[in-house]
Amino acid sequence: MSKRLLLWDIDGTLIQSGHAGVHALIEIVRERFGTHDDLSDIEIAGKTDRAIVRDILRKYQQPEDDESIAAFADRYLAGLREELPRRAGMVLPGIRQLLTRLNSEPRIVVALLTGNLRRGARLKLAHYGLWHLFEFGAFADDHHDRNQLGAFARERAREKHGHDFDSADIDVIGDTGHDIACGKAFGARTIAVATGGWSRESLAARNPDYLFDDFSEVERVSALLDW
Repeated sequence: MSKRLLLWDIDGTLIQSGHAGVHALIEIVRERFGTHDDLSDIEIAGKTDRAIVRDILRKYQQPEDDESIAAFADRYLAGLREELPRRAGMVLPGIRQLLTRLNSEPRIVVALLTGNLRRGARLKLAHYGLWHLFEFGAFADDHHDRNQLGAFARERAREKHGHDFDSADIDVIGDTGHDIACGKAFGARTIAVATGGWSRESLAARNPDYLFDDFSEVERVSALLDW
């Protein structure tokens, strides 16, 4: 049976966390540097956690070596665990129904491709009851450059399913231009959804293969994408 690999982004695509991650980062900056910084000058949506941490350290003229990034990331994850229950987040429209449907299809492989660190991805998705719906993933732990994550996802898919997945058999689903660029970087089909920080117009300008306002119409989405 020919299988299709679906690689999902998390924030703005599957869930809205009430900006729990941003609040955790803001608190760390307050603790470490003694300033209230809303981080509005740091691009966060669609970037990897490692790249975001590097940008913050650079802004405050701190070392950007692996040890410094790892220490900052550990504190971020501790803060994220505290922030998630405090924020009014949600699973986005149609996502739970769509993922449940896809997991019942033997020819569909449901996995993650996300800028989150693996521990952060698990914290977020477990909080919203979605973590168990994904077989594996590619994460910021693998590489700071999101465009490099496709290779990690494909290799894990090969290890679990015993065959290579051609680019034509892979979908990358996300809510930012970074997701679209990541999918195009390895020839995957790109599916954009305007439920995050990027407008429909901004997403359209990046030329995804498909563009949805949201995934609330589960049957229509599945039919259009042959899921």
